[in-house]
Amino acid sequence: MKLWLKVALPLYLLDQFSKWLVLQKISPDEMVPVVPGFFNLVQVHNTGAAFGMMANNNGFFIGLSLVALVVLTVLTWRRAFQDCLAQWASTLLVAGVAGNLTDRLLHGHVIDFLDFILPWYGRWPAFNVADSCICVAAGLLIFSSFRSDGK
Repeated sequence: MKLWLKVALPLYLLDQFSKWLVLQKISPDEMVPVVPGFFNLVQVHNTGAAFGMMANNNGFFIGLSLVALVVLTVLTWRRAFQDCLAQWASTLLVAGVAGNLTDRLLHGHVIDFLDFILPWYGRWPAFNVADSCICVAAGLLIFSSFRSDGK
């Protein structure tokens, strides 16, 4: 739980502050080039999951987020995350899920604003700090599952 206060809370606050700034400074039809041809700031409203999948299911994702936060809290309280990587993953998941849940409750959608154009792919779907936390957490859990020390 200490890691949640030291890491998840600041990441959650960064996520919410960055989204607040985007809402204040960038209109939904505007694109602000940061690195022309590679990275822009935008304001995208996402009612679905990653890549806009399952759009217009905000209620479902609110419920799923609440269940995920309860499960993570219970597992952490029961000390299920003994491995350092799993502890970091759960912490990042809490930050990311809470950040996107807050958006869904306050705005009815998630605010995405990081827009990358990849040479080998094209325009990557816009995302945010919370999404980044969730993706890194998933990577840590996958990496942790392949460790050979048996933990």
